[in-house]
Amino acid sequence: MSDSSLKRIHKLLVANRGEIAVRILRAASELRIRTVAIFTYEDRYSLHRYKADEAYQIGKDDDPLKPYLDVEAIIHLAKSQGVDAIHPGYGFLSENVTFARRCKEEGIIFVGPDPEVMAQLGDKVAAKTLARRVNVP
Repeated sequence: MSDSSLKRIHKLLVANRGEIAVRILRAASELRIRTVAIFTYEDRYSLHRYKADEAYQIGKDDDPLKPYLDVEAIIHLAKSQGVDAIHPGYGFLSENVTFARRCKEEGIIFVGPDPEVMAQLGDKVAAKTLARRVNVP
């Protein structure tokens, strides 16, 4: 990958919560990248909300976890707030091929592997076939 193909990240949305989100937000801040946190009503007093430059509630007040998995709502929020990149954190959306694909389709950098790589390595049979093809024991 050449330097000309790299795109600078100016604004990063962290699509996660809790300690992992706080760590990502801290790292982004140290790199002088503006940050966006998402939170549910249940997490409205969580530390990650206050560590970000901007924070937005997702989902309804009576839905504590499902909104963190709402790919379209997160993409919509990212687009409306001028986000360049989304970091999925750990768990939740970090291994979701559909999420990585949607980010790519919308021109948003997915901080993680390409969707094609995720699809190949997320399936044990496909991963073993790929490993054999490239001579990895």
